[in-house]
Amino acid sequence: MQLGLVGLGKMGYNMRARLRERGHEVVGYDPRPEVSDVGSLADLAAALTAPRVVWVMVPAGEICRATIAELASVLGPGDLVIDGGNSRYTDDRGNAELLGDRGIGFVDCGVSGGIWGLQEGYGLMVGGADADVARAMPIFDALRPDGDRGDGFVHAGPVGAGHYAKMVHNGVEYGLMQAYAEGYELLEAEDLITDVHGVLRAWTHGTVVRSWLLELLVKALAEDPGFAEISGYTEDSGEGRWTVQEAIEHAVPAPVISAALFARFASRQADSPAMKAVSALRNQFGGHAVRQAGQSDAVRQAGQSDAVRQAGQSET
Repeated sequence: MQLGLVGLGKMGYNMRARLRERGHEVVGYDPRPEVSDVGSLADLAAALTAPRVVWVMVPAGEICRATIAELASVLGPGDLVIDGGNSRYTDDRGNAELLGDRGIGFVDCGVSGGIWGLQEGYGLMVGGADADVARAMPIFDALRPDGDRGDGFVHAGPVGAGHYAKMVHNGVEYGLMQAYAEGYELLEAEDLITDVHGVLRAWTHGTVVRSWLLELLVKALAEDPGFAEISGYTEDSGEGRWTVQEAIEHAVPAPVISAALFARFASRQADSPAMKAVSALRNQFGGHAVRQAGQSDAVRQAGQSDAVRQAGQSET
């Protein structure tokens, strides 16, 4: 099958390679000429045989909306656009209407698999009309993991359902990563544990907490023992926030996902204004000692040990 692919970044580049390996003709466009097959979106449209299918793999938000708007001007009736990026599901209806006014179909596709998808395949969550999804099924089948289709692909519902499913998937991912990270830190904190990496590795087979994410944590720790080469500063790409917002909208308790998101916010603070306020209040109402700005880590750690010994002796 012939496919136009817009966006040849970390995932799009590998998706093009996987599709070509499996016999599909892929014409790729990217602003970087060194990886692009054509010079513009208009050139991409001209290189494809109508009716055309174009997969968009660009950053969510304005870049994606602008790309789809430009595609609407160079494609025509009977063509199909698939948004495979991490767009917010609320953008999908507007994109579908814009394209639909020109007789162009639209499918939203949440894609999971990251840089490993080239070898392992990609988990795909799709939203759209039955006919549009069926038309692109050869592409979906080539991208998903080998084996039963239902183990790596789902037509989750109408337009918007694919990106909604992917949003929740990423929220769950936040919680899983945070749980593994907290377990790692607790293992590191206990002197009885002399082989933290070995413990995590032993968990990867046979245990109820085994997973691909755990395997990646073990791999990362082997490559950088103690994570000495990186800081704890952690970004978020949006889906975790959207998941929490949806939980609020639906009155669905989501304490784990919410806490994982807030932990990322905390990771970006060199010193927390909120905790300064708590420290000041403890000093005000109970005369508790405070750590002065610039106090050494050694003094801080000694204070933590004192706090553990004194736990339960006074109001905190």
